[in-house]
Amino acid sequence: MLRDKSLSNRIWNWLIDAVFIFFLAILIIPILFMFSASLLTPAEIYSMPYPWISDKPHFANYYNAVTDYGRDLTFLRIIMNSVIVAVGTMILSVIVSAFAGYGLSKFRFKGQKVAFLVLMSRMMIPFEAIMIPMYIIAVKLNFQNTYVGLILPFVMNSFGIFQMKQYLESFPDEMLDAGRLDGLSEWGLFWKMVFKNSTPAIATAAILSFRGQWDNLLWPLLLAQKETMKTIPSYLVKFTEEKFADEGAMMAVAVIASVPIIILFLTLSKYFFGGSTMYSSSKE
Repeated sequence: MLRDKSLSNRIWNWLIDAVFIFFLAILIIPILFMFSASLLTPAEIYSMPYPWISDKPHFANYYNAVTDYGRDLTFLRIIMNSVIVAVGTMILSVIVSAFAGYGLSKFRFKGQKVAFLVLMSRMMIPFEAIMIPMYIIAVKLNFQNTYVGLILPFVMNSFGIFQMKQYLESFPDEMLDAGRLDGLSEWGLFWKMVFKNSTPAIATAAILSFRGQWDNLLWPLLLAQKETMKTIPSYLVKFTEEKFADEGAMMAVAVIASVPIIILFLTLSKYFFGGSTMYSSSKE
């Protein structure tokens, strides 16, 4: 009986592993295809069977992607635009979310629940529903083709505020009281104790905010008409507008666009996977 039970457990574990491997393959294969296709010619990309590794890597795809087929180096400016917009939004969004989450979780004031419900209701409204009113306001404020116009609408992140509030609910009030007794102001409590001990939530909010703006297509496509103010997603659209789309160069742009996300994730992954950590005061 024990042997039969042990065998059944092993079979069950193998089945679970097989299911996980199957779904992992579904997630990884498109990424591998992107890297592989970036070094193939369009003819090779569509050939069957698909040549995952080319005998002669077509590095010209990266040259065409970066130089717009030898015409100029606008793509380098576009990369800079994406970095400025994504990093700027990430930093401001994390700070605002941390402030708001701290206030909603640790202070009691009249209308607190209403304010929180209003913030959360924003999560239920799709961006497409408010995109045109936002665009009209941006035009009235002369925010077209500016970094302010690309960043400002996404600084207030309802999900980030909700995430920080839920995380800081478990922050020990005793530590805050001890800090007040030691003479720390509310600003000091926030920066030296709360913010420094919220790295898992901050890292998660930072990754999600950066990815959201790095992949944002609709708003930059609508607001940035100048070629020098476009971002990487809107640059990718150019390849689909060509009479004969160059899939190899398109995949090369996609690979270049993926690198910052991968670097950010690997840099913050120890906090991202760390979950809730033991709180410790840091008042120095």
